[in-house]
Formats: sequence, C-alpha cells, structure tokens
Amino acid sequence: MDKRQHNTLADRFEAERSHLRAVAYRMLGSLAEADDAVQECWLRLSRADTSSIENLGAWLTTVVGRVCFDMLRARQSRREESLEESHGDYEPASESNTRPENVIDPEEEALLADSVGLALLVVLDRLNPAERLAFVLHDLFDIPFEEIAPIVNRSPAATRQLASRARRRVQGAGAILDADLAVQRTVVNAFLAASRAGNFEALLTLLDPEVVYHADRTAVEAGATAEVRGAASVARHYLGRAQLARPVLVNGAVGAVVAPRGRLWVTLQFTIKAGKITEISAIADPAHLRQLELALLPTGSSR
Repeated sequence: MDKRQHNTLADRFEAERSHLRAVAYRMLGSLAEADDAVQECWLRLSRADTSSIENLGAWLTTVVGRVCFDMLRARQSRREESLEESHGDYEPASESNTRPENVIDPEEEALLADSVGLALLVVLDRLNPAERLAFVLHDLFDIPFEEIAPIVNRSPAATRQLASRARRRVQGAGAILDADLAVQRTVVNAFLAASRAGNFEALLTLLDPEVVYHADRTAVEAGATAEVRGAASVARHYLGRAQLARPVLVNGAVGAVVAPRGRLWVTLQFTIKAGKITEISAIADPAHLRQLELALLPTGSSR
C-alpha cells in the first residue's frame, strides 16, 4: 500500500472512529480499553486486503466487536483467577495498567458513562462475554445475527438466543411495573433527588421516623458510616450524598447502584412500607455484590 492509499484508508477509518469507540465502550465499559480496541481495529485494517471489503463500516464494526470479545474473555479469566479484586477503588483496575501515554480524562469518562447510562453499564457487566457481544451489537447497534454469529462461534439461531437471554437479564426477566414497584420507584427517585439537591425537608417526608441506615464492613472500611438511626439523622447523613447513585432493580426490588465511571462500588437496598423508607442497606462487599441480581427498571429512564 503506497502512502496515498494509506492516507485515504486512514481518513476513512477516522470517519468511523466515533462509532467504533461507542461500540467498544458499551462492550468494555472502560474508555481506555475502548480506545485500545479501536487502535487494534486500525492495526488489523492496515494489514488487511481492503480490495475485498465492500462495506467498510460494517467490516470495522465486526472487527472491533471481535477485539472486544477477546478482551472480555481475557478479563473474565483474570476475575476467575483472582476473586480478591478491589471494589473500593474508584479507578478501574484495567485502567491502572494502561500505558502512561494513553491517559484518559476522568471527567470525560464520567460524562460518557452518564450519557450511556451508569445503570446500563453496571448491568451489562453482569453478562458473560458472548451475551454482552450479542446484546450490544444487535440490540444497541442493529448488527444482524448472521454477522455476530462467527465472532462467538455459534449459529445465527444460537446467537439470537444469546441476545434474548441477555435482554431478559438486562430487563429483569420481563418484570412489569406493578403497583408496588411503581411506589418503590417513586419513593427511591424522590429520595435520590432530594439527597442530590440537599433538601432536608423533602428527605424527612420520605423517611419513616424509625428508619435505620446501615453499611457492611467493606463500605465502612472505605469510609461509610456503619449505622444511623432516626429520620432526622438519616436525612442529615444523606444530604448531597447521592450524586452518583442511579436507580436499578436489585433482587427484583427498586434500589440503587453507586458506580463511579460505570464501575460498581456499592448498592443501596431500600425497605419501603406505606410509602416510607424504613431501612437502607449499603452493600460493598465484592462477594455479596456478585450474588445480587441487577437489572434496569422495566419502564422509563433508569438514569
């Protein structure tokens, strides 16, 4: 390939970069890793025989999907080898090993994570690599199952099942917004909004007089208060504290996750009776977090 052809190919690749980055970020949940995947995609393109590529955008999307799939499988292997992964650190472990020259602006990643949906990123991270690939490429980017199937080494029909299974997990196995769940969501959303706004009076109206807040040992070791009792004390405790919390389904009930830059750190579980919060539990223990079933709220925005 001469210099002119190389430059033309580079220009065509740059026109696709933002799309490829979007795909990779939803696949990996890390901007540093997403940029690494996009760079690897360029390297593969520069070595490929482009004369046989009819649709460059589709070809690149498939390649970046394959690169991300391999990265997810490698990540899963590392997690299985070391179950002592720290969840108290706000910096994703994968980024701590990134090359110094590939520094990601934390504010940029925080904004991107919030635009995608922190809750979605947390739930996607619960899928296995094949499920995540099938769901992201098909449901989020409309890639046909026939093009996804070779990446996961399955038939199109089996790949469709992967996406279907992932969809059920993301959506809470088809949970419907019944009256009780609707009340829970109204109360939790109001609580989080009042906390973010620092509205003490609004918090008081949502809390049972005998409400109890408690945190597990991991959260306490990371700086959380172990226990707070009474509406006034809990309201003061939560003033301005829920900036990163986003509502999700936790074991089928409306709760919240705190996930800086899309990486799960703590879940909040609420007990609600007669429209009032009677208990708030903060869970940060990695083993406990892995056992929780997390899903997006069945209707409306989870952000």
